[in-house]
Amino acid sequence: MAAMKPAHYVNGAFTAAGTAFPLRSPVDGREIGTVPEASRETVDEAVRAARAAVEGPWGRTSVEERCAYLRRIADGIEARFDEFVAAEVADTGKPRDLAATVDIPRAIGNFRSYADLAYGRPERAYPTTVPGWSGSGRALNYTVRRPLGVVAVISPWNLPLLLLTWKVAPALAAGNAVVAKPSEETPSTATLLAEVIDAAGLPAGAFNLVHGHGANAAGEHLTAHPGVDAIAFTGASATGSAIMRNAAAHVTPVSFELGGKNPALVFADADLEEAVEGTLRSSFTHSGQICLCTERVYVQRPVYDAFVEALAERARGLRDYGPMISAEHRDKVLSYYRLAVEEGATVLAGGGVPVFGDARDGGYYVEPTVVAGLPQTARTVREEVFGPICHVAPFDDEDEAVRLANDSPYGLAATVWTTDLSRAHRVAPRIEAGIVWVNCWNLRDLRTPFGGVKASGIGREGGEYSLDFFSEPVNVCVKI
Repeated sequence: MAAMKPAHYVNGAFTAAGTAFPLRSPVDGREIGTVPEASRETVDEAVRAARAAVEGPWGRTSVEERCAYLRRIADGIEARFDEFVAAEVADTGKPRDLAATVDIPRAIGNFRSYADLAYGRPERAYPTTVPGWSGSGRALNYTVRRPLGVVAVISPWNLPLLLLTWKVAPALAAGNAVVAKPSEETPSTATLLAEVIDAAGLPAGAFNLVHGHGANAAGEHLTAHPGVDAIAFTGASATGSAIMRNAAAHVTPVSFELGGKNPALVFADADLEEAVEGTLRSSFTHSGQICLCTERVYVQRPVYDAFVEALAERARGLRDYGPMISAEHRDKVLSYYRLAVEEGATVLAGGGVPVFGDARDGGYYVEPTVVAGLPQTARTVREEVFGPICHVAPFDDEDEAVRLANDSPYGLAATVWTTDLSRAHRVAPRIEAGIVWVNCWNLRDLRTPFGGVKASGIGREGGEYSLDFFSEPVNVCVKI
């Protein structure tokens, strides 16, 4: 594999300015490239370029022109599909099939869907009558939307291109200029995206890309910059808190999609086979490194033993799974495996590091793990691990199931498994989460609201919800 060559993209030009740090493959630990660390000066240059674009050529584009650019970007990603897949796999170590069927197609879909949404979006008008006015006593109130200006987009390492484009597409569609900073762990598809955007011919400064770390580095320089008008971030709740502190100094609007400790509720009337397979997917897809993954599984007592036995058996049989993103994250996940045992858990599957007998033994793998027997107060039950582990516990009735599901500082997603439609409609609205799936998991429609409550985020993304965040409504009142 050729070495990765991530680069900044600032004001329409690529540059590798800054001290380089190594990019390592999570599959085998090898160095596969280097990444330039953006200095405060590089970040400032990117923000100033974005400001000039908003106040210049990019700010004068019509919605039709912007949507045409978005479609051109989607076509550009599609034309280089295999390159994007290879870069995503190299950076994350995820199975190729996952990148080729989810990550890259969703990135293409993000640009196309927001082009359609922005182009066809209506605004409202209200004829107003006020007795006592001179003249007709009538007015017309209508709404227009203007871009916020310069938007900072901070994206995570688990779904690097998907979540970057999930924010960049609506931000550009609304007329903003973007300064994006991907995770330092996964810079490659972001650089490819910058190449595609450059080829699509957007005015210089409309999209800018800077690489680097977060705290006391490029990420903090960007989110604390006084020239940034809004911040869109997906990542850990602790990082979100730090960004909010930076944003508070300038009262900068934020959109946060943060962590989760997501529950699954399995009722006795559920299709057991379907529930086991669904929970296997929701707990172990991308080795649990998706904010929507299930880490807490609650099973109604009559089917608890059968469900646990089946889930543990399937987990022990998993073979095609990827590594943790880094040695540091692997060590964090393994520390929770040890903590679970210290807290009194029974390990039903996994709990250690697999041995492959090949180059993967130099990578950052941990086993898919199922544990049971912990109280609700255990740290392993309350803290987000972000790895391939789930804790299974029994419940007796609906009220207890809902109470257990809601007994968490997080509230991102939940899954309910039941064949009783009335129960599904009773239970789902009672769960404190931004999205509740019934008899499925991660079935997404890009038009629907996405986000969390409590420590899982602020605001909603998706469809018109994203366009609402990235634009400011202005009421115009014309006296007739």
